[in-house]
Amino acid sequence: MPRSAADGLSASGRPSGSVVLPEGGSITDVAGIKVGHFTDRRRPTGCTVILTESGATAGVDVRGAAPGTRETDLLSPTNLVEKVHAVLLAGGSAFGLDSAGGVVRWLEERGFGYPAGPATVPIVPAAILFDLTVGDHRIRPDAAAGYAACQAAVTTPPAEGSVGAGAGATVGKLFGLDRAMRGGLGSASVKVGGVTVGALVAVNAVGDVIDPTTGRIVAGLRSADGHRIAGTMPSLLAGEMPAGLSAGMATTIGCIATDALLTKAQAQKMAQMAHDGLARTIDPVHTMFDGDTIFALATGGSGLTGNPSALGAIGAAVMAAAVLRAVRQATGLSGPGLPSVPSAGEWAVSAAASRG
Repeated sequence: MPRSAADGLSASGRPSGSVVLPEGGSITDVAGIKVGHFTDRRRPTGCTVILTESGATAGVDVRGAAPGTRETDLLSPTNLVEKVHAVLLAGGSAFGLDSAGGVVRWLEERGFGYPAGPATVPIVPAAILFDLTVGDHRIRPDAAAGYAACQAAVTTPPAEGSVGAGAGATVGKLFGLDRAMRGGLGSASVKVGGVTVGALVAVNAVGDVIDPTTGRIVAGLRSADGHRIAGTMPSLLAGEMPAGLSAGMATTIGCIATDALLTKAQAQKMAQMAHDGLARTIDPVHTMFDGDTIFALATGGSGLTGNPSALGAIGAAVMAAAVLRAVRQATGLSGPGLPSVPSAGEWAVSAAASRG
């Protein structure tokens, strides 16, 4: 006999009200998008470029209290320039903003940019995350790194996990790296009604990463002895207070993209709503220690006019899926001069072995 909503199940057989997230895909499924990484081999850091060489309408929304950004004021709907030619995400804290210069040079050499008198000026907004406590802080992404990321850009699905801007990322670190787990870089996409929405995110949060479909912590704060996942919010609610973290020593940065046609104001709304994807998967989020920033890009490649409310809601789900991909694809951190920080995958294997 068919079950109804009154039985607590949806028509798909899922529990009524359960969270459903997109599975698979990447931001490069959006027409007009390329992605390239530079990952520094000297220490875990790097940068990731999202190229839109022909230009894309853009918006941005900054929710964290310690952002490090470039060209975000330009994206206000009241300001002149309509389109950007790339978005850069980088490690290295404020030093990493230098890598945007390499992206600008790469685009200028190929004639992409905003016509400004005798020059063509590439418009490249950027945001950074803090990874300077992972290895030698004097090594950080520079202009050469940004240029190399452009050289590596492709339309195929980008590498995920401990690469590019996510190479030095960690999560669950309100009580320090010795109790943290690995963050990383993830991507996802979905196609609905002829329009594609994709997300890419570098997850380096103070908080834990939670799977909203189960409510379980995927990666986050470990107990003081390292034998179990304690969780940031359970620890705070139990009265355990942090001592050593400084403002800005975290941050999740990302980009949501669509091939629909949007105005700058609509792109900004899409970026705002995409933060809901962070709120569903990161707890706590948007803290004084984070500079959480999400860009939005609309390439118009589908030729279809977008509904900003629908695209924003879909974008939040895609962003949530990308956050989970970021930590699930990451690899553990260890080696000379580096803290020992397990990945979600390594932790799951270790926990299963200890139970066995």
